[in-house]
Amino acid sequence: MSDVVSVSRTINAPAEQLWKMVSDITRMGDWSPETTSGTWVKGASGPALGARFKGDNNNAGKTWSIVCEVTACEPGKSFAFDATAGPIRYANWRYDFETTDAGTVVTESVTDKRGRVFKKVGAKISGVSDRATHNKRTMTETLEALAAAAES
Repeated sequence: MSDVVSVSRTINAPAEQLWKMVSDITRMGDWSPETTSGTWVKGASGPALGARFKGDNNNAGKTWSIVCEVTACEPGKSFAFDATAGPIRYANWRYDFETTDAGTVVTESVTDKRGRVFKKVGAKISGVSDRATHNKRTMTETLEALAAAAES
């Protein structure tokens, strides 16, 4: 069974601008309280289906890196990627963009596909035992920082 966490926020900026900000994984450290940097790898130089990148993370003094593969890449509409450990795809992170009269509703969601053992290992690596609660908080902070940057 998968756990899904989702957070939405209306941002006063065009969907295309917000998509460009989120899909530029080299800037994710500008918005995320946990991801510190991102680097395109294996020949990738920007967002595209199948492109891979490495994300560096930090939480409470614990650091780790993950390799991700882009699984959705539609400018102004969606950007998603799977977090992987070797051949295992253990989480899908997704950003969806919907234009409204008030701006753009940005929805960040994550589907956690880890089993019990993988969750225990992940807790030791990241220092986070309740990943769903932690993700909801950090996703809210990420969208707040994205809004502050886009609306300034």
